[in-house]
Amino acid sequence: MNPLPVLCVVIPCYNEEKVLPITAPMFVSELNKMIEDGRVDGKSSILFVNDGSGDNTWQIIQELSKEYESIRGLSLSRNRGQQNALLAGLMEAKAFCDITITTDCDGQNELAAMGRMVDAYKEGYEIVYGVRKDRKNDPFFKRFFSEWFYRIVRFLGAEIIKNHADYRLVSSKVLDEFEDFREVNIFLRGMFPLVGFESTIVEYSMDKRLAGETHYSPTKMMGFALDGITSFTIRPVRAFTVLGFIVSLISLIGIIWTIIDYFCGNTVSGYASIVCILCFMAGFQLVGIGVIGEYVGKIYMEIKHRPRYIIADRTDNLNESKAKID
Repeated sequence: MNPLPVLCVVIPCYNEEKVLPITAPMFVSELNKMIEDGRVDGKSSILFVNDGSGDNTWQIIQELSKEYESIRGLSLSRNRGQQNALLAGLMEAKAFCDITITTDCDGQNELAAMGRMVDAYKEGYEIVYGVRKDRKNDPFFKRFFSEWFYRIVRFLGAEIIKNHADYRLVSSKVLDEFEDFREVNIFLRGMFPLVGFESTIVEYSMDKRLAGETHYSPTKMMGFALDGITSFTIRPVRAFTVLGFIVSLISLIGIIWTIIDYFCGNTVSGYASIVCILCFMAGFQLVGIGVIGEYVGKIYMEIKHRPRYIIADRTDNLNESKAKID
């Protein structure tokens, strides 16, 4: 009989002092239920990753680690964003667990889905993607933006699971290979499909946030989407190359037509037409330069080889776990 897998639930936290005391006991309860049901080993744990919060989030995590044996904490030296916080937690956890599940701190993701993910892992799947059943609780803008984001990203050639955020199960075998992905500009929901291995999906429902406010403003969502597109496909640059040829061809036809009209004596002065053409060409060129600039900026960040995160502190029980491994 195969031994039960050791699970670590990795949860990034950024200024979550309002919601953390509410959701932490919920995560512990769900983990204990999976242990009692014989789904995971009793050594399973929850790892909260403090992403440079400016409130009392880290102090609360430290207190929770003393109150609950299964809770551990990791604190980054500064805010590095959700993706880097998730990566830090995954790389830390893979040393002492067989599988990891990443989820949000706000308690919106259906916790019962974690058990179904573990069941899928036992069936032989190394990656299990959590996929939302619907978006009825999202405001109109977020629903509209998310729908078009997935359409555009997939159209541009990036391999991404529709309606999948960062609620997923990943085995340590996958994480060992994933560690070789060294890029600084990370977009995890697009990177894990590149690793390969057997994968499947588990549908889940999403509730309203229990406390506090979301940290994803429209501006951050746009930036996140732009990172996702420019990190996995060069089709936008190729599209402007093709459009450039088309515009050049049209311009050549226009020049020939203008010369013919000139010799035929049909030319008339047209201020409006000249202005429209100049504005169109200038706008087209500026957009093209902007797209290319995004990719150049990505290259600039990558060649620096700066660390993606720096760990500032760990809870005592996490330090003890690392000491045993070392």
